Amino acid sequence: RADEALAGFDRALAMGAATAEIYGQRGNVLLRLGRDHEAVASYDRALSAKPDYAEALYNRGNALQRLGRFDDALASYDGVLAAAPRHPGALNNRGAALHCLGRFEDALASYETALAEKPDYVDALNNRANTLLRLRRFDEALVDYDRARALGAEAVDTLVNRGNALHGLGRHREALACYDSALAQRPDHAATLNNRGAALQELQRYDEALASYERAMQLEPGYAEAHYNDGACRLLLGDLDGGWKEFEWRWKTPAVADYNPPFARPRWQGDGDIGGKTLLLHPEFGFGDTLQFCRYAALAAERGARVVLQVQPALKSLLSGMPGVDVIARGEPLPDYDCHCPLLSLPMAFGTRLDTIPADVPYIEASAAMVRKWEARLGPRTAPRVGIVWSGNARQANDRNRSARLARLRPLLGIDARFVVLQTELRAEDRAVLSEHPEIAHFDGEIADFADTAGLVAAMDLVISVDTSVAHLAGAMGKPTWIMLAHVPDWRWLLGRDDCPWYPTARLFRQPSTGDWDSVARRVAREMTGFLQPANSAA
Repeated sequence: RADEALAGFDRALAMGAATAEIYGQRGNVLLRLGRDHEAVASYDRALSAKPDYAEALYNRGNALQRLGRFDDALASYDGVLAAAPRHPGALNNRGAALHCLGRFEDALASYETALAEKPDYVDALNNRANTLLRLRRFDEALVDYDRARALGAEAVDTLVNRGNALHGLGRHREALACYDSALAQRPDHAATLNNRGAALQELQRYDEALASYERAMQLEPGYAEAHYNDGACRLLLGDLDGGWKEFEWRWKTPAVADYNPPFARPRWQGDGDIGGKTLLLHPEFGFGDTLQFCRYAALAAERGARVVLQVQPALKSLLSGMPGVDVIARGEPLPDYDCHCPLLSLPMAFGTRLDTIPADVPYIEASAAMVRKWEARLGPRTAPRVGIVWSGNARQANDRNRSARLARLRPLLGIDARFVVLQTELRAEDRAVLSEHPEIAHFDGEIADFADTAGLVAAMDLVISVDTSVAHLAGAMGKPTWIMLAHVPDWRWLLGRDDCPWYPTARLFRQPSTGDWDSVARRVAREMTGFLQPANSAA
């Protein structure tokens, strides 16, 4: 009977009972009614009369949080904690505000203080788990979700998020069970259906994955992440026509929004004449995407366009050698242009199908100066040279699946070859393995950008890499490239084939089961002996 309570407080105020407590209680009623702006105004009146009124500060923070005013909410919770430093609710909600502000480590500290004061605080456990999930600390998140459930948490969201943690750990069957249990209670929840589709995709149940994405899209036709996942799944299956269209929804997903700055000119989608016009091509995600799809710049130039290719700064020196293309670095002033196109939208603009992928290599070459530099740095050729990359950027979303550890590749290291590390990021456990193998060449701090990497690649007889930018670079240079792939790889590597239509000189070595790098390494080692025999003879 909140409306009646509100009317009573309003009568009391009209009669002159304008106390901090009346305004505070009135704010609580407005908060229950969802009238958050009015609730904040009522709390402000209460606090003007009694600045240290902890209950009003706390509930004001809750109202501000619901309004998305997280900085102001944080200030309110800090006001509570100034008077009551161990207030569990203020500490928990302060953590939630910090999470929404992207201050995840600070959020964890706030939750941990709340839980130290109240160890069975289910909301704080759930919130801490959500922050750990955001930080990709999946093991720790799972512990908190399980503890919250043991304490009686029955919220469907807890079950879904537990599934997300299991999915992040590669425990896809268990994740699927969580999603199915959640859907039994809330069958029309689009986000759960989308996550369920992702788990089914990792289990190679592709038709079911597509059906789950489809159901999510039926429930929420504008659900960008479901469209995007559907597109990536179709591309993986080789349905390029359907995949490119759905893949365009990436621009509406939160993860891609930062890569989609506004442009002053219209986007070219392949349907207009670009002869005599200046076409700006711009990058989206990682270096590998740019290296793979910059091949389309030449096709645009063949249509008569002046092509300006914007790239990440670390790629500018290397790609400036592409003929018929003006290359600028992201962050440099843009020239005048008539239209633009994101690099990953070019395959759709050109109507690319499996049998029309532009695969003439090399379309990237190392400069003669870089080749000379690295040939001199490597010294005389006494054995075949094999460039190796076993891991990529640790911050990449799929790094847990696509990267290995050097120790898992020990079967390769006994082959008669000179191994050269082509990656620039080395993790502590990999440095320990390298210290056991001083014969493996690695050049800490000497690789300045991709022009250097290309010079090294040019000096190799073979490049062996997981799914990283170096694999794309070597493939684009037409170098024999062996790519070691996760059980369910990124969409561009397709399924069920050892060749790659994007890179004719590449061979694909696929995990037979999730995480099985050992089988991959043994197979690569067997194949290397025969492949390198001619180079060994020459050396």
